[in-house]
Amino acid sequence: MKPVVLLFFIFTFASGKAQNNTIDFVRLAATITPDTVTKEIHGNVLYNFLQSDNTDSIYIDAKNINVLEFRLNGRKREVFNDGKRIGFRAPKKNGEHKVRLAYMAQPKQALYFVGFDDSIKGNEQIWTQGQGKYTSHWLPSFDDMTEKVEVDLTIICDKNYEVVANGSLKTKNPIDDKMSWSFNMENPMSSYLIAFVIGQYEKETLRSESGIPIENYYYPKDVLKVEPTYRYTKQIFDFLEKEIGVDYPWQNYKQVPVHDFLYAGMENTGATLFSDAYIVDSVAVKDKNYFNINAHELAHQWFGNLVTEESGGHHWLQEGFATYYAYLAERDINGENNFYWKYHETALTLREQDNNGLGQSLLDPKANSLTFYEKGAWALLMLREELGDQAFKEGIKSYLNTYRFNNATVTNFLTEMEAASGKRLDSFKHEWLVETTFPYEQAIAFLRTHSSAIDQYYSIKETIESTEAYYKDSIVTSYWNDTTSINLKKQLILDFHSRISDAKLNELLTEKEMMPRQSLAIARDPIFKTLKPLFESMLKDESYLTKETVFYKLWVEFPEDRVTYLNSLKDEIGMPNKNIRTLWLALAMVTPSYNLVKKSGYLNELKSYTSSIYNTEVRQNAFMYLSNLKVLEGEALENLIKATNHHSWQFRNFARSILDEELKDEVQRKNIESLSKKMNTKDLQYLKRKMK
Repeated sequence: MKPVVLLFFIFTFASGKAQNNTIDFVRLAATITPDTVTKEIHGNVLYNFLQSDNTDSIYIDAKNINVLEFRLNGRKREVFNDGKRIGFRAPKKNGEHKVRLAYMAQPKQALYFVGFDDSIKGNEQIWTQGQGKYTSHWLPSFDDMTEKVEVDLTIICDKNYEVVANGSLKTKNPIDDKMSWSFNMENPMSSYLIAFVIGQYEKETLRSESGIPIENYYYPKDVLKVEPTYRYTKQIFDFLEKEIGVDYPWQNYKQVPVHDFLYAGMENTGATLFSDAYIVDSVAVKDKNYFNINAHELAHQWFGNLVTEESGGHHWLQEGFATYYAYLAERDINGENNFYWKYHETALTLREQDNNGLGQSLLDPKANSLTFYEKGAWALLMLREELGDQAFKEGIKSYLNTYRFNNATVTNFLTEMEAASGKRLDSFKHEWLVETTFPYEQAIAFLRTHSSAIDQYYSIKETIESTEAYYKDSIVTSYWNDTTSINLKKQLILDFHSRISDAKLNELLTEKEMMPRQSLAIARDPIFKTLKPLFESMLKDESYLTKETVFYKLWVEFPEDRVTYLNSLKDEIGMPNKNIRTLWLALAMVTPSYNLVKKSGYLNELKSYTSSIYNTEVRQNAFMYLSNLKVLEGEALENLIKATNHHSWQFRNFARSILDEELKDEVQRKNIESLSKKMNTKDLQYLKRKMK
């Protein structure tokens, strides 16, 4: 290439302009080979693109990717690579062209090697997360959501692992001691939705009423947790297809749990990844379950994947819609009572955000999750109320069909809804989308009209607040016995437990009232002796959250019975975060008269839960208790230092806050300094900054 041409190319490329509309990438076929020792990705990619007019340069996003070879229409070409994008001179002729490149990457984000640094065989995983992290860190692709391509992935890895990726599995062939898995997608998608997982899995396969294969993956050890975890999956799928009125747009649907995931779930096209902290047993499912995440990520297959926002200012079209349709799916499972109480809960939270001066517009690209998800779901609920069911559903169908496999704006959506209903939506847009304040009074009036239980709640509240007598037993009892709403009973206990006599609480909260009992366990502090038998009976409730809560409160309030309480829960583990076991170990260690010869074993077990083989929620519990008990030392302390550089920002920030507290103690600070001298430099990034 002549120097003058190269200089011109560098100038136009470095100007940072978006890909112009004369270039349209239509297909991306990639072969990916991960190296689990060096944590590198070796790849070969073939791109097909259409050029409709003359242009100077073309780019592909590529973050810190080393291009080994580049060919345009079969001929080697020079490329410009600034560590963010690969650029090349456009062909002189219009029409269809092919680009092939070989590359190597060592991604710092968007693709994660998990479990390869420990001695536990079988927990190794490789998984991706494109949204917010950019797929271009491991695959030269397109950060711009409007550049949609049909993607075919081939993954080559150790033959002992399973591979899951977007699309249908077309071939699975051995290559020496490895296996090649080839997947095919039939329709285009944005690059942030490209995904694959490598690990040890088994699966159950369902089929929707419309014939779509649904694959639910699980770890071999978790076979007994498959049913409670994936409960209602087929019902949710069939409901959403019917409710939305547009056929599921992809070939199949897969759900895969992964270790130390960044979020609760991610709606990659046809392949949802979710945190394995949601793999639960038949008891834990009552306190924490995958149902809403299941429905939310599935709804994204239409709202986000089939039709994608044009930019961040239109994020409501994805998160607000997925939240709304997930609530509808849950209503189909649990009934209207739970549906409206959930909206009541979010209305209170949104009002609190406003009261703190933090209200946000749904059109603000920097709005928080509460706004995009919950205020967004409220906007759709009220839009449906304004337009009526028929017009609303016709508008949704028209919107999805008009912009399928394409991008849309809020204006595009509102135009479709106006056409379907014959109504102008200017006032709706201003009140629900533009305004930063949540219309709380309007929301509560809507709920009182549609839910007799919520209307009852406000009537009871008004009566209690206007009555002079302190205890309100007769008022509460008159409603309690006449209602079947568990949510109403929960709310009455949360709000007015201190205005109900202990004798009446003992009478009302029988064993069949498990969730109102849990509300009392959470809200009441301290526990008086008059409620001691009731709280002790809750130690047998089928709820790990209730057991954890009452166990701790009873242990604090009644020291004479601590041994009895410890013995009653000595074999309990609890939820996936081991909530009961980690608390039990901490309390057993500090109960002087309890199993003195086993205390060192309890400490070692608690320390073991700081290891990276456990999910981050388990580790958080262990770190918290060890720090509070002033016994965070040795390998556990080393695990904490390593955790300050963890790929999950939530867990990383938690670990840093614990380490910050530990460093305030001069003795512990010296222990940390001594320990750090034996550690790998890459694990000390945060600590070194903090020590300075």
